[in-house]
Amino acid sequence: METNPLFETLDPEDWEEARELLHRMVDDAVNYLRDVRERPVWQPVPEDIEATFREPVPDGPTDADEVYRQFRDYILPYPMGNIHPRFWAWYMGSGMLSGAVGDFWASIMNPNLGGGNHAANKLEAQVTDWMKQVMGFPSDAGGIIVSGGSMANFVGLAVARNARAGYDIRKEGIHASPKRMTFYASAEVHSSNQKAIELLGHGTESLRKVPVLDDFTIDIGALRTMIGKDRQNGMQPVCVIGTSGTINTGAIDDLNALADLCAEEGLWFHVDGAIGGIAVLSDLARPQLSGIERADSLAIDLHKWMHIPFEAGVTLVRDHQAHKDSFSLIPEYLARISRGLASSEVTWFSEYGLQLTRRFRALKIWMALKEHGTKKFGRMIDRNIEQAHYTGDRIGKEPKLELLAPIGLDIVCFRYNPGGLDDEQLNDINREIKLRLEETGLAAPGYTTLSGRYCIRFAIANHRSTFEDFDLVIDEIISIGDALSGK
Repeated sequence: METNPLFETLDPEDWEEARELLHRMVDDAVNYLRDVRERPVWQPVPEDIEATFREPVPDGPTDADEVYRQFRDYILPYPMGNIHPRFWAWYMGSGMLSGAVGDFWASIMNPNLGGGNHAANKLEAQVTDWMKQVMGFPSDAGGIIVSGGSMANFVGLAVARNARAGYDIRKEGIHASPKRMTFYASAEVHSSNQKAIELLGHGTESLRKVPVLDDFTIDIGALRTMIGKDRQNGMQPVCVIGTSGTINTGAIDDLNALADLCAEEGLWFHVDGAIGGIAVLSDLARPQLSGIERADSLAIDLHKWMHIPFEAGVTLVRDHQAHKDSFSLIPEYLARISRGLASSEVTWFSEYGLQLTRRFRALKIWMALKEHGTKKFGRMIDRNIEQAHYTGDRIGKEPKLELLAPIGLDIVCFRYNPGGLDDEQLNDINREIKLRLEETGLAAPGYTTLSGRYCIRFAIANHRSTFEDFDLVIDEIISIGDALSGK
């Protein structure tokens, strides 16, 4: 048959040229990871390169080699830096090669994980089941892989609200509720939970933020009092959110005590485990997480302390039917049949979350777990915890450094304080220390404010960090601080 010369596709015109370019990309990618220590953690984008990001949309083709050259020159040298061994800023994770390969093949296969009878969908179900096993949830629990902790919390809280509303809220809406529904979490709760409650239509005032103790965990006595007062005032408490690893300090709420309280009060128990939930793999952290398996719903974030490339979050829901009832909607074009691609015998994940179109996220998780196994991931977590306590000990021995919070899991909050300066002066100095570390490319620490005091914050979710990295940065913090303070 004669080929139509006007027929076009988006496939390469020359497959051998494409193969050569992809081989070069793979070589560059391996070198990029191997040589990560030779580059600055972060550097600003120069103005001339910044200008390229303002170019108009192309209406004609550019040679693939030239596109790749522009990527290497304009994008690759200016990363966020989170794969670098001295990135301890936002709590992210560092990625890994096997996960990246999984992402590559997920894009090549390009299936839609809304559902259907195909291998990718079955593998997604397997990985979800693996997470139930890891977290101690029953095998018949509901579960879904989502983009990250924010969406994982949203899914869990949506099911919590629907299950405890007392009427068909999907049909009648929140305006039909005779009482304001209320949710409870510590003052240190992650902002994604507040966003979820707002987006569920309940408003910020429906999230009751409970005071914390000196170790930044939720004050359960205060929580019990708040629930009682809200009931007396005509509110309808529906859910308590426990945190297994707060974003500021890594504090873990007393999850067993919260589970007991929820059982007594008839409330849904949701755990935000985005920071530390997966640390059940760690011998050091597991005892602190006792009770997480009692949650009604649980959010975990595998692109943090498991280092799966973005995005990889999971929601688990103990009551499978409540999970499905909150999201299932089957229009005519998704009607199930007994045979073929649209077979009804397999799980359709579109019935357990907001998305119909869903990326094949499970493959990179599957590849990473197959290659490394859970015990190795646990050892990586153990080492970060040991590094946090090593850093805390080092801070305790330095007269010009001050620990500002107990070390929770793998998070260290401290400041440079040579004495003789007030908090405002110290806040300014420590902000400048953080910025100079970034701008020199030596390290990217995090920051937060506790009781009005600016903290340099090491969130140590990094499988490439060594103990020597922490000594290097601590020495530089003291050196910068001395130069700024004149001490």
